[in-house]
Amino acid sequence: MPHHILDEYTKHHGSAKYTVEHYDLSLVIKLASNLLDGRAMLRIRAVEDISEVALNLSGLKIIKATCQGRKVAVAKKHHRMVVALPAVLKAGERVELNLRYAGSPQPENGPWGELGWEELTDGVLVSGQPVGAATWYPCNDHPSHKSSYRFEVSADAGYRVVANGHLVDHRRSASRETWVYEQHEPMASYLATLQIGRYSKIPFDEGGHLVAYAVPGSDLPVRGAFAKQAAMAELFERKFGPYPFGSYKIVVVDDELEIPLEAQGLSIFGKNHLSLQWEAQRLIAHEFAHQWFGNSLTPGRWKDIWLNEGFACFSEWVYSDHAEVLPLAERAKQAWEMLDSLPQDILVGDPGPEDMFDDRVYKRGALALYALLRKLGENSFYTMLREWTATYQHSTVSTQKFAGLLGSYAPAHDIQAILDAWLFSEDLPPFPA
Repeated sequence: MPHHILDEYTKHHGSAKYTVEHYDLSLVIKLASNLLDGRAMLRIRAVEDISEVALNLSGLKIIKATCQGRKVAVAKKHHRMVVALPAVLKAGERVELNLRYAGSPQPENGPWGELGWEELTDGVLVSGQPVGAATWYPCNDHPSHKSSYRFEVSADAGYRVVANGHLVDHRRSASRETWVYEQHEPMASYLATLQIGRYSKIPFDEGGHLVAYAVPGSDLPVRGAFAKQAAMAELFERKFGPYPFGSYKIVVVDDELEIPLEAQGLSIFGKNHLSLQWEAQRLIAHEFAHQWFGNSLTPGRWKDIWLNEGFACFSEWVYSDHAEVLPLAERAKQAWEMLDSLPQDILVGDPGPEDMFDDRVYKRGALALYALLRKLGENSFYTMLREWTATYQHSTVSTQKFAGLLGSYAPAHDIQAILDAWLFSEDLPPFPA
């Protein structure tokens, strides 16, 4: 892999040479004209000796850059914005970079469709996975980097801004409202989000651990669709270990969305997802499960995407079983039969960028877990999952780390045989007996 490429799946995104420990973003957004005026403070730690910092930022312009108070030059190189440092930063040393940037944010169009900053009928939605973050803030855009964040966002009066973390301040002036959030648990750039709309708050519990935001008048459908959320949380905590964040926010946009989206500590649904039908409830379970698998435990390489999607899909089956919709084994069998009717030409453990979000990665990844459940037995399997989420909470994971952990629950060669069959060979293995 060429030296400047961190990940073959997202070639021009991310750098291994430095990490951003903290992002402090201060944004002024004018909704009618879709204009963003931003200030970003990045606290950077060098991983190796560096004389420049390569950042991802698309469609917006850096107006001014300073480092430790000194003005520095910015140039565009290899699809990145490169900021020259005043002096060589030695490995392990830290520096503060202040960037002033502005423009009209647009979604990035790529192999995965339109990503990032998207204008809604009335408001804004941000979908970051895998490379949408750069459409609204300058970042080291790769999941192997996790940082703490502070967002200070000023939008038009009458609009609510929902971002990751805890709301620590809200101020009003005549024509603007400013919302301040702090996200303390480390977060990958693709999981950072802003949702802006005429949303009112729908609290679900006394402590505010579960809260929804939707346009006024949608309380009943929102409460109906998410009526099972507390029971789901109880089930997932029992199976996967404690919920990894302080709260869980649900944003229901007043548009129809093709698919819901997850971000750290929150999920975003379209008004078309407000239903008690299995198809909608499945998606609610799927996005919620990502809080453990994807957000707390984040893959260090995009090729390990099955660690997000296979686990979230398996979680749907766990919920289906618990809610007595259809037993887990039946869900697994249906998925296997569906896969059996499709071409067998994908390696789920390294599907390639084009097929990262192929349904076979989700279903076959989930079947790999089902095969492990059959092998280990229910008690051992869920003990293993809880150890997995506890050991790597708020850090990065890989298939190798998962295999390593499994090795203490069953003979390594048995585990490897299961993982090889389901993840690293194209032919579909027989349904796990």
